[in-house]
Amino acid sequence: MEAKYGFANKFGDQVLRCSKCGFCQAVCPVFGAMLRPSYSARGKMLVLKEVMDGTIELNDELIETLFQCTTCNSCLENCPAGVEVPEIIRQVRRDMVHIGSCHPAFEGMNEVLKKHTNIYAEDAPEDFERERNKKAENVYFIGCVGSYREDEATMSTLELLDRLKVDYTLIDEACCSGVLEDLGYQINEGLARKNVDLILATGAKTVITGCPYCSRTFNNKPQYARLRDRGIKITHITQFLKDLDFDVRTDKLVTYHDPCDLGRHCGIYEEPREIIRGIAPNFVELPHNRVDALCCGAGGGVRGAYPKNSIAMARRRLQEVEDVGAEIVLTECNSCVHNLSNAKLRRQKFKIYNITQFINELMGEAK
Repeated sequence: MEAKYGFANKFGDQVLRCSKCGFCQAVCPVFGAMLRPSYSARGKMLVLKEVMDGTIELNDELIETLFQCTTCNSCLENCPAGVEVPEIIRQVRRDMVHIGSCHPAFEGMNEVLKKHTNIYAEDAPEDFERERNKKAENVYFIGCVGSYREDEATMSTLELLDRLKVDYTLIDEACCSGVLEDLGYQINEGLARKNVDLILATGAKTVITGCPYCSRTFNNKPQYARLRDRGIKITHITQFLKDLDFDVRTDKLVTYHDPCDLGRHCGIYEEPREIIRGIAPNFVELPHNRVDALCCGAGGGVRGAYPKNSIAMARRRLQEVEDVGAEIVLTECNSCVHNLSNAKLRRQKFKIYNITQFINELMGEAK
């Protein structure tokens, strides 16, 4: 007999495969910040087993447990049984949306993207003083956070591309809407089609993304297959810049935060480090780095739905920065920059930048 919920049909064997070993609990950012067992991957699998057994119902009472997941993939990387917890959570959220049970913040984001082209429901982004939609070899795709919340960082990135004489254009971009799949909804087909049409109209051979999530979406989702079918390369900004010599150096103690979307989801670990080592001889790793990096707490809709918990996760990460004595924290994800900056305490004197933003500042000082 077919199971009542989609997650049980698709992933029921995996839910049962969970051995309750606790390896996921040790690395779960939500559990690390809140210390509630039900918030860990193991706790979620126990809850879902009860749903499968018919002991409890999938309803609003489970929102607090099942919607507090950043989909950072840390549990999957550390699960000896290979339980694909992030995919299970995405399907569970789809099931809950289907029955009319969803966190209001997630529902709100889906509604916003039906009426607006960005997750913030803002009418006009920063124009960045650049012509858009022109013919160019490259399209630089900013993403929602870079366009509407971290516009200073984006302006620095664009200035760096100008300094390097990169032939690029911006477009009148819309949210890639990949994040909707994390929230229990479907990618907005209209927004995806708009992005694809605008990119193709530029004649570009490469799309450079400032947002790791946009990179994931363009590279993997069928809504963006036309780009891939036309031979257009999708590359993250760190991949695009990794072989360049910027001819600037800093003596400051620099560290690097691996974004979950860039690292565990895309497998991009070394390219950012190659860039950083070229400009910062005093580079130090955080205790948790690469595949073991701590999540900043922004992903999976958690920043919007549970901002206090999201900030608590970011502060755990910043404590590691403080512990190694770094003066500069670099990353290359506007969501990470945004969340880490919001979590930074007044007594913490280090500065937080995107790599491109920091390099542009160094080049400006060297003039």
